[in-house]
Amino acid sequence: MAIALSSIAICSVHAEEGVASFYGSEQTASGEVTSPTGLTAAHRTLPFGTMVLVTNVHNGKSVIVRINDRGPFKRDRIIDMSLAAARELDMIDSGITLVSVERQ
Repeated sequence: MAIALSSIAICSVHAEEGVASFYGSEQTASGEVTSPTGLTAAHRTLPFGTMVLVTNVHNGKSVIVRINDRGPFKRDRIIDMSLAAARELDMIDSGITLVSVERQ
C-alpha cells in the first residue's frame, strides 16, 4: 500500500483554471509552423511537447492539445489555443472562455 501511495505522490498533475483565447500565428516559439488543423497551444511555462487537456467550463467540451508556443501575452489569460482547438471547444464566437487546463 505504501508503494502505491508514493507512486501517486510522484505523479503530480498540473491543473489550473482561467481564461483561454485563440490565435492564428504562423511561426511558434518552438520553431514550428502552425497548421490550421493542428491541436496546439501556447503556455507561459509548460515545456514544449507537453500534452494538456483543456475543458471549456461553460459547455464541458474538451480537447487535448500539445504545447508548442509561448504566451499568452495578456495577463488575464492562461492559455492561447490554435484555431482548430478553439473550434473543438466551441469558443470561436466568444473569442475567449473560461477553461480548466490539466497536464496529461
